[in-house]
Amino acid sequence: MINDYFLLAFKSIRHRRLRSWLTILGIVIGVAAIVALISLSLGLQSTIEEQFEAFGADRLLIAARGFQGPGTQSEGITDDDVSILERMPEFKTISYGSARPGEIEFKNEVKFPSVFGGRNGKELLEDTTNIAEGRYIDRGDDNDALIGSRVAEGLFENEIIVRNKIKIGGDDGKEFRVVGILEPVGNQQDDNTIYITLDAYREVFGETNQVDFISAQVKPGVDIIALQEKVKREFERQRGDKNIDVVTPKQILEQIGTILGVVQAVLVGIAAISLIVGGIGITNSMYTTVLERTKEIGIMKSIGARNFDILLIFLIESGLMGLVGGFFGVLLGTGISLAIGEFSTQAGFKLLVDVNPGLMLFGLFFAFIVGMISGSLPARQASKLKPVDALRHE
Repeated sequence: MINDYFLLAFKSIRHRRLRSWLTILGIVIGVAAIVALISLSLGLQSTIEEQFEAFGADRLLIAARGFQGPGTQSEGITDDDVSILERMPEFKTISYGSARPGEIEFKNEVKFPSVFGGRNGKELLEDTTNIAEGRYIDRGDDNDALIGSRVAEGLFENEIIVRNKIKIGGDDGKEFRVVGILEPVGNQQDDNTIYITLDAYREVFGETNQVDFISAQVKPGVDIIALQEKVKREFERQRGDKNIDVVTPKQILEQIGTILGVVQAVLVGIAAISLIVGGIGITNSMYTTVLERTKEIGIMKSIGARNFDILLIFLIESGLMGLVGGFFGVLLGTGISLAIGEFSTQAGFKLLVDVNPGLMLFGLFFAFIVGMISGSLPARQASKLKPVDALRHE
């Protein structure tokens, strides 16, 4: 019996092909928008998690409050604060440095990528990046530079190779010999960065003891949360203020996850509006169908069809319209998200977007349910028709 209902619904949709496809189009757009936005937000979250996993969970990150990452100017941390950490036995290594956009000249061409000056940063770079050619810089390499993949190829008209010389700091700047080129990280900011020693950085930019951020690696077996509180108390005691943030990568990741969750909910809510419009289109189409098939409903009732049978026929029909729209919407949304992921990779930002079978099934199921809900009122109206009135309908 159910098979007959599905066959009847399918024939009805095929009979009014143009109107059905125009109605289904609203569902396609809504489902495609939802699938694409969720896929992209999940991909962004996976990308961020991968970056933090590479960075390591055994580190404390220390920065002045208001610091938004390399390239911004934050005040408050100095070499004296680094000395506080160096006196604490719980740390294995302490890396620190500063960053800002700098004037870079290569073969009479000037660009302004980010310049990072670090101390004890070799271990940190080795943990988070891979060398494509050459070597990392180490303490004392004050005339050498390590460059990101985009600086080497893409930033300047001529490709930079190992042993080339670049000038940092404008006319009064300093020449550096390129000793290493990093593999692409997938993050445009990192790929567009030049790394030099902190002493060289301070010489070029005229800084004294300012530090933008500190990354302190904790020794194995040390409770990182307890150490975090200890560091906070020590900074407050030594400095006499609370202008320093001490966080773990996990805490930053949780904060980013919360923000992404809110953004995802807002975007999906906006996309759902188009799905609601598609549902209204199904409702309107089904009301028209009920009017067109009133006499057919009367005939079915006169030969024994129950109200429930009529209700089920029209619910299945509206559900099928939602399911078809969901199918094409899932394909379109997945294609859009994969295309954006590929485009972002080509643009220098690696976005991990994968086909998610669970999300695809959810899109199909959700579209089918939306279709049935949208058709419930017209289906109820059809089931309540009296056979005599339906047969007299012209």
